[in-house]
Amino acid sequence: MKATLCKITYGTPEDFVPSRFAPSPKLPVRTLSPDSVPEITFSVSLRGCRLTLPLTAQTKIYGFGLQLNAFDHRGNKVTCRVNADPRSASGDSHAPVPFFVTNEGWGLYADTARSAVFQCGSDLNTGRSSLPETGETAVMTDTAELYRARTSEASVLTLEIPFASGVDLYFIKGDTVLDIVSAYNLLAGGGCMPPLWGLGNFYRCCGQFREEQVLETADDFRSLDLPCDTLGLEPGWHSHSYSCSFVWSERFPHHKAMLDRLAALGFKVNLWEHAFTNPAAPFYDKMIPFSGEYLVWNGLVPDFSLPGAEELFSSYHKTLCDEGVSGFKLDECDGSDFTGGWSFPDCARFPSGMDGEQYHHLFGTLYARTIKKALGSRRTLSEIRNLGALAAPYPFVLYSDLYDFGNFLTGVVNSGFSGLLWAPELRHAASKSDLIRRLQLTAFSAHSLINAWYMEKMPWLEFDATDEVRRILRLRMSFLPYLYTAFYDYHTEGKPPVRALVCDYPDADGISDEYLFGDLLVAPIAPEQDGREVWLPDGVWYGFFDGRRYEGGVHSVSTNDIPLYVKEGTLLPLADPVSHVDPDTVFDITLLPFGDCSDAVCRLIEDDGMTDGADCRVITLRQGEHPACKRYRIKP
Repeated sequence: MKATLCKITYGTPEDFVPSRFAPSPKLPVRTLSPDSVPEITFSVSLRGCRLTLPLTAQTKIYGFGLQLNAFDHRGNKVTCRVNADPRSASGDSHAPVPFFVTNEGWGLYADTARSAVFQCGSDLNTGRSSLPETGETAVMTDTAELYRARTSEASVLTLEIPFASGVDLYFIKGDTVLDIVSAYNLLAGGGCMPPLWGLGNFYRCCGQFREEQVLETADDFRSLDLPCDTLGLEPGWHSHSYSCSFVWSERFPHHKAMLDRLAALGFKVNLWEHAFTNPAAPFYDKMIPFSGEYLVWNGLVPDFSLPGAEELFSSYHKTLCDEGVSGFKLDECDGSDFTGGWSFPDCARFPSGMDGEQYHHLFGTLYARTIKKALGSRRTLSEIRNLGALAAPYPFVLYSDLYDFGNFLTGVVNSGFSGLLWAPELRHAASKSDLIRRLQLTAFSAHSLINAWYMEKMPWLEFDATDEVRRILRLRMSFLPYLYTAFYDYHTEGKPPVRALVCDYPDADGISDEYLFGDLLVAPIAPEQDGREVWLPDGVWYGFFDGRRYEGGVHSVSTNDIPLYVKEGTLLPLADPVSHVDPDTVFDITLLPFGDCSDAVCRLIEDDGMTDGADCRVITLRQGEHPACKRYRIKP
């Protein structure tokens, strides 16, 4: 680890902060006094507390959680406020995180559960202008130019934390963006380790389906030879869903037999829910004293920071897991300022002592922690609507009701800056091209998710695209051992499995539409397009599909596939695709060399693929080696 982490305490920090509920850090934290960092200024007023620190004219700023509308935040005002479906670069997000990293070897995490405001570049009044004289001012008619950010060498970053009279800052220095981001993830306790099956393909069924339709869908996947590991059930499985009863509805009169049948076909089952607890829930009365003062959809809002609420909720969900459920989609735990105002207000009070603003920021992470407790040692990879700071250890992937392809690609690129996983899920499509390009992006993300919750038929049937979809889903399965190894590095070293190019390649500081999948470079093509310009870092790269050799630089590419590039000297483990992952699945692996691989080493992770704390070993392979493994057969 080429990064150092220092904690600096300013004023009196609040009691309810993300670190209070996070696992122990996996790296040392050095404590500094504010006096040892004179370039950071701190003050307190009726507004809360304020800190300023200097920027250079070249400083670029990345991070702040799941941001779908901006990449480099330099010059922006970023308000880290929990909100569903944000449509601008304001900072509002399903998963805002008060952490950023720069291109200059440092990053900063503010340990707060408030809606912190980062002004990412302002000029202080020093008594004289630091901007150069330009002579007579021209009259501008271009509003983009008129209002663009203009900051100087003397600009500063200003952080405001409302209501707080102090904060713990964690200052991280490192050689690369990747070093700094990895250190932040290790501060959180390291990244999550999913089950092998969680990295396969996931299909969420129509919310109106009855149990016989769910079983028909499962049979269709197997008969059509479409790889799929998990089926998700949407609101219709509850007897009440807004708020939630967590009780099986009349649509599933034989749900235990259905779960057994799905398991026999090799499917895991994931159940949609949200935490707002309906009076019909079996634990409703006991949950009342552990809930906030406001109802949402006539349901209680459990305070998951309290052991009593966590135990009631997790114990009940353990019974569902014991019946055969493998995970839960945790919906509606974000804010609703942009979607109708249905959630609890910021002024709400919770029995722990938190107010609504703090609970909005901690709700998703505490909810994920509660469900993880219900699962025990069983691993999952599920979805969630809100996460926040220090959330990397939780095996939940974010999603959004927004559906713009560009926003979804930006989310893939940005999420890795902040210890988050993002699902650019496929839902409906306007054309066959739209369907295929969206599915390509989905297949090369942390979570290969098709969300057909409002569609009775598989979305590709309308376009007679089953063969093309099969090819993409099988390709995803070919990369499972490779991606599983990338997640192991996330878990042990903090290295995000999916991340922006600038994490590894400093010259990519302006590239916001390409990313790394493991160490492979992915450059998705937008719907209705057959090509694009691709920037490759210095060195030699090879096209995955055509084997063509490329030098670093900009290339015009036209292809029906997703542009995918492998660095010279890579020995890539590619598996024969399977329909799903069982506990005893053995992958047949071909080691594909790209360029001169005489000194190349390929790594694979072997464990039971299902259980936290399972015995694990790292297998290192070179060309021509065929060791005996329980999980892998290396093909000659």
